[in-house]
Amino acid sequence: MKINTKDFRVQEGKKVTLEKWPTLVTPVYNSKKDYKDILQKQVEELSALQRIHYASNSCAVLLIFQAMDAAGKDGAIRHVMSGVNPQGCQVFSFKHPSAEELDHDFLWRTTRSLPERGRIGIFNRSYYEEVLIVRVHPEILCSQKLPDKLPNGKTVWQDRYRSIVDLENHLYRNNTRIIKFFLHLSEEEQRKRFLARIDDPDKNWKFSLNDIKERKFWKQYMQAYEDCLSATSTAASPWYVVPADDKKSARLIISEIILELFNGLKMTYPKCGAKRRRELDLIRNTLVK
Repeated sequence: MKINTKDFRVQEGKKVTLEKWPTLVTPVYNSKKDYKDILQKQVEELSALQRIHYASNSCAVLLIFQAMDAAGKDGAIRHVMSGVNPQGCQVFSFKHPSAEELDHDFLWRTTRSLPERGRIGIFNRSYYEEVLIVRVHPEILCSQKLPDKLPNGKTVWQDRYRSIVDLENHLYRNNTRIIKFFLHLSEEEQRKRFLARIDDPDKNWKFSLNDIKERKFWKQYMQAYEDCLSATSTAASPWYVVPADDKKSARLIISEIILELFNGLKMTYPKCGAKRRRELDLIRNTLVK
């Protein structure tokens, strides 16, 4: 099955209703071996493109992953980026903000971790948590030291959407390319994966009682995601809703989207000018003596 990345892209200005977006699609591979072969080919291609990206040092790439628990973010990052040189890639996972972070605006802690030109930055969760979990649990706003007039119904969320879009547009103008993945998992598939974590001793550490508590807010989370995706998917920094019930298909789709981005950058290795060629010739003469 050929992967058409447009099938998963949220168009700018479109209202997202997640019930209309599948959590499971026809597998984009024919067998387990076929999956491994396709992924290996994608990994090798991304590795080659990343070397050019690092050498050209002209733009930065930011990949953002958001999802409900057990959707497969960690596995997708690990498999898809397995061939990338660690020197040119950084992964950041954002948990509960520290006291220092709470003393700043909600974008401050993630802004400090933005990738440099020539590098790939990966946010495993991100500033989008501030319009997702904080929206589902608005009591968190009380710890953020906001002016009393700000937490006012929908106003605070619309303001934050605007701040996020403004930031991403600013980054785009300054040559950072951003793509955002929402791994769309069904509630039933999450239940199965939670049970698997309990049954597998090697995965017990991944599970906590808080995971079960958050399942009770499933509808609220879906509403928060719908509003977020609708408000912040732009032509410059699009969201992709990736069906996540099949981890293998999800990884191949994510990899194809990333490859499409890198191929669109039309990068080349830096060209060697006359001055640089003279330097290299001088070095060669020194080495061959």
